[in-house]
Amino acid sequence: MAAIKNIEDLSIDEINRELNNGAKFVVFEYCISILIMTFKRGTDIYFVKSDESAIKHSIGYTILTLLLGWWGIPWGPIYTIGAMFTNFSGGKDVTDEVLKHLNQNAEG
Repeated sequence: MAAIKNIEDLSIDEINRELNNGAKFVVFEYCISILIMTFKRGTDIYFVKSDESAIKHSIGYTILTLLLGWWGIPWGPIYTIGAMFTNFSGGKDVTDEVLKHLNQNAEG
């Protein structure tokens, strides 16, 4: 599983309280193109608290995608639009997968 960012200094109880208030674990996307090769990747997992915007975590990846993503033909523009849509809509919610993984590790 990828590293989880933005949970530093939070206890398990604080994370659970945030999750109950609407926090989530998300992955953002970015795209880099080199002429005929285009790479679309996901980021590490980010914990987005209930009172914060996901945009502050995704803006760097969105700018990277805008600058370097669209160059590749034909997938560059397609992946760039897809990554921007994902990032501006708050990222891909992976909360259920993270919780399943954490529960499996806790059981044994």
